[in-house]
Amino acid sequence: MLWLPFTQMAGFDAGARRFVRGEGNYLFDERGNRLLDAVSSIWTTLHGHCHPYIIECISKQAAKLDHSTLLGATNPAAEELAARLCLLANMHAAFFSGDGASAVEAALKMALQFWQNQGQSHRNRFVHLRDSYHGDTAGAMSVSDIELFKGRFTGLTFSSATYDGFAELRLDDVAAVIVEPIVQAAAGMRIVPSETYAKLPDMDALLIVDEIATGFGRTGTMFAHEQLGGLKPDLLVLGKGLSGGTVALSATLATSSVYESFLGDFSKQKHLFHGHSYAGNPIACAAALASLDIFERNDVLGHVATMSRETRDSSQRLAIRDDVTDVRGAGLMYAVQVDAARIAEGAGPPAAWRIAERLYERGFFTRPIGEAIQFVPPLSIEVKEIGAFFDALEQVLDELS
Repeated sequence: MLWLPFTQMAGFDAGARRFVRGEGNYLFDERGNRLLDAVSSIWTTLHGHCHPYIIECISKQAAKLDHSTLLGATNPAAEELAARLCLLANMHAAFFSGDGASAVEAALKMALQFWQNQGQSHRNRFVHLRDSYHGDTAGAMSVSDIELFKGRFTGLTFSSATYDGFAELRLDDVAAVIVEPIVQAAAGMRIVPSETYAKLPDMDALLIVDEIATGFGRTGTMFAHEQLGGLKPDLLVLGKGLSGGTVALSATLATSSVYESFLGDFSKQKHLFHGHSYAGNPIACAAALASLDIFERNDVLGHVATMSRETRDSSQRLAIRDDVTDVRGAGLMYAVQVDAARIAEGAGPPAAWRIAERLYERGFFTRPIGEAIQFVPPLSIEVKEIGAFFDALEQVLDELS
């Protein structure tokens, strides 16, 4: 049987949530229900499901070259995507992986080997933000700070230090500091104060910026770190929306100084000892190239700016409710924190999950993080859809409070 991630399978009814089709901002289940994808299928879908142009580009590439390895070989789609991403992000080289956690693992290993190649192997520690989350593989968990996601697996992880931006952190063995810019999505859309990042440019270590969740317009700019002034990554990690939300693909972008530290005679063994079988898959790269085309042709960021204002205004009306403790977000990444103690007790799942179930019945698919109700829709969301979601959420709260 199918084992679902982050899901209690006891009593799970697959028939109640079996999606069989996607179109635009909506998913359709096998019972014929149409649901607004209010979490972009976990922050991946940018331009709506089954976007015709992306599907066309995927089909053309699949008929030409389905896959070829990047281990000592290349392909035109991967080369073009690397060039466009580097130009877009002002970076030098792109290393492809399959998912976000894999791209974080690549960044961590790049940071370690960078210092080894410099003759400073003692620099092998990592620093992360409070409440950080960077994925579920061993290295990514090690630089995460949410106990629920890593506490059971400490036998796999290494120790790391926490940085809150206000206290001095002077460790001469640090390889890199890794941060999520502006929004910590897995912490329930926690907004990080901008001053937290202020001292990072002065730290004597590499800076890894994890834009897996925040990249590609989610916070209003193409990359969230653009809004943080002097924050310039040595390694930039991308995923989720990279392919428009269609095919698994991630990337770790490096500056020229990082990339060039891996160059040398073959006998020196300075090249990166890391890779993935499907890295730079041509079909996935074709989808990502199509997504970037859509950004350029359709003024996606202009649309996001308008929808961000609408989301802010629509969500804030919930902030005055007694059963809501916080409304927070940036761009199109929002969360409404409910007060579980004020939600009527009921059998089965916790309060936030019961709210999500009732939203599903009304045609909205979301997933709670703790007691936070997410609203992270596709960038193609429209005003009436935003209003409808928050209207429905308010109605559900009225019923349960």
